Amino acid sequence: MTDENGFIHPYVPNAAPAPRRRLLGEIGVEKVSDLYVSVPEELQVKGLLNLPDALPAEHDLRRHVDEMLSRNLSCRDHLNFCGAGCWQHYVPAICDEITGRGEFLTAYGGGTYSDHGKNQAIFEFQSLIGELVGMEVVGTPAYDIGAAVNSAVTMACRITERRGVLLSGGVSASLRSQVRGFTKMVADVDLIGIDPATGLIDLDDLKAKLTGDIGAVYFENPAFLGLIDGRGAEIAALVHAAGALLVVGVDPLSLGVLAAPGDYGADIVCGEIQPLGIHMYGGGGCAGFIASRDEERFVAEFPMILMSIAPGAEEGDIGFAWSTMQRTSYDKRHDSEDYAGTTQWLWGIGAAVYLSLMGPRGMEELGRGILQRARYAAGRIDGLEGAGVPHLDGAFFKEFTVDFSASGKSVGDINAALLARGIFGGKDLSADFPLLGQSALYCVTEMHGKSDIDRLVDTLAEVLS
Repeated sequence: MTDENGFIHPYVPNAAPAPRRRLLGEIGVEKVSDLYVSVPEELQVKGLLNLPDALPAEHDLRRHVDEMLSRNLSCRDHLNFCGAGCWQHYVPAICDEITGRGEFLTAYGGGTYSDHGKNQAIFEFQSLIGELVGMEVVGTPAYDIGAAVNSAVTMACRITERRGVLLSGGVSASLRSQVRGFTKMVADVDLIGIDPATGLIDLDDLKAKLTGDIGAVYFENPAFLGLIDGRGAEIAALVHAAGALLVVGVDPLSLGVLAAPGDYGADIVCGEIQPLGIHMYGGGGCAGFIASRDEERFVAEFPMILMSIAPGAEEGDIGFAWSTMQRTSYDKRHDSEDYAGTTQWLWGIGAAVYLSLMGPRGMEELGRGILQRARYAAGRIDGLEGAGVPHLDGAFFKEFTVDFSASGKSVGDINAALLARGIFGGKDLSADFPLLGQSALYCVTEMHGKSDIDRLVDTLAEVLS
């Protein structure tokens, strides 16, 4: 755009007057405002927005952005024990190297004959995730685990021709909100109670709610609060006996030490791939997946693209291309039962690199290390006056709840005191899970050494005193 002095902004394409006139002439309008005549008058902004003056020099713009970014408090200079959906894991340099390549980083959605490398990389992602979760078919990455769960439970409802969806009462408030909002036109959502003694699904409540209207049951293993449920096969048997499908959410990093959901009867598996070699990016860097068995009833309901492999024209040649596109919203448009927009292909490629680098042995070693670190941290915190770790006698992975109710202090006050000492405390659960009182969800990963955990415990002791 140009101002009253004729300034042409360097960051706005086609800002010069002559190209702008030519563009407008090609589409048959006299001025840019003609493009918005369909917007109701009461919704149109009158005059100019209250924006600061433009920064014409690139170094001025960079300085301005750097100054804003410097206000952030990052995990580079703070010790972090907060997870709850986006976790601090180590990202090997090779993951950044590959995802930073131009043919992956800047490509959008090339076709079969123009984007060979990305097609193969996504095929490898699908294959690796399938092996990890015990399933044969995996879709291209969804926006995040929430988007994956939304589509998975509606897939199950379409397959069973039932509207009922049961969610574990232990899922996060954010996910509960997403599922209710996404499915409200096609499904009825109810929650399964949690047994206070174990923190796990109440099987009696599950049995009572498994009526003939239920098409999908969703629970997470490990759960949002970190607890591991060893009754997966029993839950699957109950769900299947009622004619419903079992959808399991999983932390893929846990599968180096835990059984794959496909092994204990899951019909559809969802997960978040951010732990697999993807930075947190200010809370972002998330991507989800959906996996199922290779059965037509499941494959026909996947809303996203599937990447497949096929023999080439010459013997020994192979190719990678989109598969069964007629299922997707790309082809079905307004007739689609579900919608999957721009997906997180880049993060899927990064996850494939990570899993290839780690291998089965690396995943097992990583999982064991996280289990040991989390157990050590929980045990030490449980010994503090004013703090307690519920279900310490159970199994948990990476995350665990700390109850500060006995201290007389709120989680907000405790976290503020920790932050003042250079530590990000656990996620405050008091609003989302009021029955847990003043509790926080703490996360321990391979990034935490013994000295880091000891520093947290000593600091908590000081704050609670």
